[in-house]
Amino acid sequence: MPKMKSHSGAKKRFKVTGTGKISRRSKNLNHFLEKKSSRRKRRLSGDSIMTPADTPRVKRLLSS
Repeated sequence: MPKMKSHSGAKKRFKVTGTGKISRRSKNLNHFLEKKSSRRKRRLSGDSIMTPADTPRVKRLLSS
């Protein structure tokens, strides 16, 4: 049986931190940026940590 492949879309979107948590980009920063305040865009610019409920599903996609 061939090896399992990791999910290519998930590889591009998520990163596993050193402690095993999943890091992801914040939402709401792709388009319609003129109407959003600078303060809001600055707050959204950093990475977020995935919630514990969603972490197992993402880890399964990333495991090869």
